[in-house]
Amino acid sequence: MPDNNSRTQAPLIRFDAVQKTYDGETLVVKDLNLAIHEGEFVTLLGPSGSGKTTCLMMLAGFENPTGGDIYLGDQRLNTVPPHKRNFGMVFQNYALFPHMTVEENIRYPLRTRRLPAAEADRKVAGILDMIKLGEFAGRRPAQLSGGQQQRVALARALVFEPRLILMDEPLGALDKQLREHMQLEIKQLHEQLGLTVVFVTHDQSEALTMSDRVAVFNDGVIQQIDTPQALYEHPANTFVAQFIGENNTLPGRIESVAGEQCRVRFGDDHVTGALVGPGLASGDATQLSIRPERIKLDGASRDLANRLQARVCEFIYLGDHLRIRLALAGNDQFVARVPVAEFQSSMQAGDLVEVGWRDEDVRALDMPGPQ
Repeated sequence: MPDNNSRTQAPLIRFDAVQKTYDGETLVVKDLNLAIHEGEFVTLLGPSGSGKTTCLMMLAGFENPTGGDIYLGDQRLNTVPPHKRNFGMVFQNYALFPHMTVEENIRYPLRTRRLPAAEADRKVAGILDMIKLGEFAGRRPAQLSGGQQQRVALARALVFEPRLILMDEPLGALDKQLREHMQLEIKQLHEQLGLTVVFVTHDQSEALTMSDRVAVFNDGVIQQIDTPQALYEHPANTFVAQFIGENNTLPGRIESVAGEQCRVRFGDDHVTGALVGPGLASGDATQLSIRPERIKLDGASRDLANRLQARVCEFIYLGDHLRIRLALAGNDQFVARVPVAEFQSSMQAGDLVEVGWRDEDVRALDMPGPQ
């Protein structure tokens, strides 16, 4: 993670009012302003078509902005061709040369930069050792596993020591276990080498695992950019709350606001306290957001200010926790997540249970717009 002083320094990368349209009518990126500091791991996260990959392609130089400017330090990048930006790039499909060996693939960027042979040998040997593929140096990509190919692609992007590494869904082709292992490896390399990384994914758990900051995209606009913890605990709007982790929602109306707190009436004349979201005032319609792990059942809810009845719909056993689906205040998809070690109840599907939560675990957010 970058040191505390990095935010006071000028950013390494800056998007200044950047727009992009492919047809001259519809903007796929709308007035993007984004600063990325040296040493940061920043993830662009969002659903398909949200604009995140287009932003990465503009930064890489494979697409040109329709409006606005992109800077590397003080250098305007808009007209700089990709090969002169000196960025490392890692793609989902690895983009390795099939006719070259591992060693030749990694050496290729050094050869195009006409590095002296002795220095190139040293750099290639060092990076092969770092990714633990020295014994595979003579193999071709087809003779490697998916994880090994991804390591080679990463090594090729790192070997010429670029100022910036761009990664476009680089782990999307890997199975779950290998993907999680590679997430940790990439994060360790980031910290070990002090890399600046811009990473694109639609996988929110991947973004939370790896990033210093995450920019959540939707409809060509950054909805919120913050640390993983802040995005999860303090989403700025309903889209972010729904996209980052599992989330329960209940429609309601704000009755009163006092500072950061509010009172919300919902369901069959129930009232709860909540943290009020940006731009909301007394009388506004709102969507209550409550994380499943913050829901308390039966005895565990006894001393909580907000308590009401729900009907148990189903149990799902997930190893370390139970996912309990409830019908509550008109929502039959309301979920509580309870650690298995803490669950000692005899409740069954169809039972009525007491459900509770704390005011500080609820956020009153904007009502979602039409999709």
